Amino acid sequence: MVRTSKLGRRRGARTAVALSAPIALLLAAAPVNAAPAPGGQWTVPLSSVDDNDLNVRYAGDALALADPHWKRRPDQPISEGYLVVGERALSKPANRITAELAADVPAGAAVDVDVRGHLGGEDWTEWTPAAAEPAVLSAPVTTVQVRIGLFAQDPAAAPSVSSVRLTADEGPQARAEAAAARTYKVYATREGLVGGTTANGHVIKSRDHFVALPSGRSLAPKNTGNYSVRVCRTDNSRCEYAPVWDVGPWNTKDDYWNPSSQRQMWKDLPQGKPEAQAAYQDGYHGGKDEFGRKPANPAGIDLADGTFWDGLKLTDNSWVNVSYLWTGSGPSGTVKTAGDPMNVRASGSTTAAIKGLAAHNAKVLIECYVEGETVTGTYGTSNIWNRIGTGHYISDTYVYTGSDAPIAPKCA
Repeated sequence: MVRTSKLGRRRGARTAVALSAPIALLLAAAPVNAAPAPGGQWTVPLSSVDDNDLNVRYAGDALALADPHWKRRPDQPISEGYLVVGERALSKPANRITAELAADVPAGAAVDVDVRGHLGGEDWTEWTPAAAEPAVLSAPVTTVQVRIGLFAQDPAAAPSVSSVRLTADEGPQARAEAAAARTYKVYATREGLVGGTTANGHVIKSRDHFVALPSGRSLAPKNTGNYSVRVCRTDNSRCEYAPVWDVGPWNTKDDYWNPSSQRQMWKDLPQGKPEAQAAYQDGYHGGKDEFGRKPANPAGIDLADGTFWDGLKLTDNSWVNVSYLWTGSGPSGTVKTAGDPMNVRASGSTTAAIKGLAAHNAKVLIECYVEGETVTGTYGTSNIWNRIGTGHYISDTYVYTGSDAPIAPKCA
């Protein structure tokens, strides 16, 4: 194998930066709290609002919406704002987080407290609600992150939060075995909205590359890909690997890829079926979404224009196969280019057939590697090519893995 470093240092020597991910806006670089939480209890610093948070302010002694009239998109029925707090180190492993909330929540308003746990590298658990009942994470962790969401239908009756106290402990834990990412066939629509703002604070540009899912549990931080998907045409002739940067379409708490018992809402629907699809096709919930609107289509995913037109080469809304990559396990890495998406090839060569695109910042699962054409990329020069899906290969020189050596076995 050939491997030289353009940067003059091993990739393994770099510090991996793992960021937060709010239902609406994630910090671009939240520092880890160096002091572990004594006794597993701590109070959230509500005054830590900065330019990376979305539409919130701390005034007097409470966190509130900065502008209760502001909405991210014209069809949105609520105003929202998010505070994402820097990572908190715990004194011992915990998988259960309980939130005690002191807040003024008028009728028609809501406050969410979500937490997630750091699994190592760039891996995190999904955001999990912690206010109504304890959040049980998928594994014990020693670092957690908190986000607080404020929502108002009536600008004159907006909520405010004066205190959030968290307690971390370890409860019964079912260990998950290694598994492939969950994959479901859902209906995709084109998001458009160039110039608008996504739920994580990204300003949408022309031919952009990201997706939106109808739940904040899988919202990646701005400019990161902690949560990414592989979305493919139903014949799998074209695919794109892209980060989840927005919440929608239709619902905001419909994590339909999770087992029915774990879904935040709509627990009586089968796993893999979006609520908007059930409402549109079957008249479920009176044919309405969580806000009382009648869905105009059965969409379970929105695709940014670049993902829609260039990644999948779609010309109209369509059924697609979506793999929710954070639900899988095994070696992984993050695509790092100069900013544009990179071609996904049918083999380890720049002349092999193009099977789709991998977006900058998308996090991919690495099944195995082959030795192919020598390529110079973001992380030096190498002949290592990673297989990230069946018949899908990208050069390792464009993937941050934390190591110069392959992190997956050689392909058989």
